[in-house]
Amino acid sequence: MLHFKLYMTMEQHFLSSSKEMGNEIFTILLVEDNFLNRRMVKKILEKNYLVKEATDAEKADEILSTETVHLVIIDIHLGHDKKNGVWLAQRIKEKFNMPFIFLTAFGDNDIARKALSTEPYAYLTKPFKDVDLALSIEIALQKHSGLKPENKSFILVKDGDYFVKLPTTTIDYLVSTGNYLQVVSNKKIYKCRCTIKEMMPLLPEATFIQTHRAYIVNKYKIVKFNSYHVLIGGIKIPVSAKYAASLVY
Repeated sequence: MLHFKLYMTMEQHFLSSSKEMGNEIFTILLVEDNFLNRRMVKKILEKNYLVKEATDAEKADEILSTETVHLVIIDIHLGHDKKNGVWLAQRIKEKFNMPFIFLTAFGDNDIARKALSTEPYAYLTKPFKDVDLALSIEIALQKHSGLKPENKSFILVKDGDYFVKLPTTTIDYLVSTGNYLQVVSNKKIYKCRCTIKEMMPLLPEATFIQTHRAYIVNKYKIVKFNSYHVLIGGIKIPVSAKYAASLVY
């Protein structure tokens, strides 16, 4: 009991600190009726997210109706009645409008066809690699946030061991480092597995401009600029001829 209370206190403190920073930690609902499989997947998820658990579709539906969840991971084969993983996926699609990912140990064509008809963000067959699950989740969250204009108030970034929602208003600039972006906000650097091309549609068009093939800047954070550089917080950011005109509009 003492261990449980200590864990809850730490979790509440972490959440409180995160909200004070303006960031929100992502919560994943794991719906899996097999204890060993659930424990294995939860161990992977806890490295980067807060995790809620459900052993059946009805319990999952209850959690989704009363608690904050950002993504659902569903085992297709939940029990033997009609309220299986496919039923839950369809319910999520119609009622909650949030991303979900299927996990399955079977490759049954009929079940797979029904599952895919619900339009999951990913479909992973067990056994899967940890990195495949992590990447599928990250892509699903990023893609879902970019589908709706009202969700452009944040982007998904990595802050240490957790993914968080970073308000776009706090971002100074973003710089490409290959397949990753470094996102600079209030002198702190976050990481995002995304390219410049993929990121631009996820940002408010009226606020962010590209100044160089490797840089995106928040134009309201620009202190000075000329045809070659912009200054943000004392940092000199390059401007290429291709993007120079965007600075004056």
